[in-house]
Amino acid sequence: MTHNKCDKPHLLLMRLSTMGDVAMLAPVVKALREAEPELRITVMTRPFYRPFFRDVAGSVEFLDADFDGRHRGLVGLYRLRNDMDAVGVTHVVDLHDTLRTRILGRMLRSRGKKVAKIDAGRNEKRELTRKFRKRLQQLRPTIERYTDAVRELGFRLADLTPPAKPARPLPPQISDITGTKKGVWVGVSPFARYNGKIYPTGATNDVIAALAARYERVFVFGGGAYEKDFAEHMERLHAGVVSVIGRIRLDAELDLIANLDAMVSMDSSAMHMASLVGVPVVSVWGATHPYAGSYGFGQDAANAVQLEMHCRPCSTLGERACMHRDYRCLTEIAPETIVERVAKICEKPKNKNKSNPK
Repeated sequence: MTHNKCDKPHLLLMRLSTMGDVAMLAPVVKALREAEPELRITVMTRPFYRPFFRDVAGSVEFLDADFDGRHRGLVGLYRLRNDMDAVGVTHVVDLHDTLRTRILGRMLRSRGKKVAKIDAGRNEKRELTRKFRKRLQQLRPTIERYTDAVRELGFRLADLTPPAKPARPLPPQISDITGTKKGVWVGVSPFARYNGKIYPTGATNDVIAALAARYERVFVFGGGAYEKDFAEHMERLHAGVVSVIGRIRLDAELDLIANLDAMVSMDSSAMHMASLVGVPVVSVWGATHPYAGSYGFGQDAANAVQLEMHCRPCSTLGERACMHRDYRCLTEIAPETIVERVAKICEKPKNKNKSNPK
């Protein structure tokens, strides 16, 4: 299927959450813009996630879905459908595939919109994560599932290429603390939404201590009160550690990540944010597995730290309680393994006799 220029198609891409899944959409939008420079593209997501798309050449519009207010409930979905009519949407790709977006898709079809939706591969993921007779095989990556859905409506995309590391100035909130960059900078993002994806706190402390002893700066990322308290405790405990939680906004956080030499992350949004700016990631996997398709775009598979265990993966999100009740898939990963993987990337050990910069 091709599109006549006089049709003036206006494509809406729906992906509301999670943060990592929205970040993975940005390279797809970039490839779409390169192949279809005249196409009007609107992304429906949360306003907080807009910085992910700032490197897309040309304009990208946004439509905010307020499901806690104006677009709440069935009446709210009718309002949202009318909002799409008002901006002239002609084609819609549902990359979220929830009950709410499916209902909205039916409403849009009834108004003559052309609608496609992602094949989320739920059956394949159930086979990958079931308790017995798991089918351990690489599933189609999420980012490719996005492109499949866009192409279903006849739109072209350029070849997906991993982002190159951009030259970005440090956000003032960070440069005021650290000054100009010297030596190796490493980020650590040790948290995730579910326990099945969180490296133990004590072991995380050991990782941060080892990295801080070896490199110039270690930045701790995250969000929420507990994570902020932990990061600030690391800052007080180890020279050269800087907590960024609550200090900078998402766009500045991307600028900082672009200045890192490596990122240590769980199976979480930090992995995808680093991938957006071409920074290598040492990712730590517990209950989930890269086979499910959510590995960082362009990341080296050798940098995934994980243990081969009969019980993993047990879920695609990490939400299931551990069958052993101890999350041994994470607790048995030695901090030294993570640090050594970072060293292979950075290759510039730091003098351990550094002074406290704070």
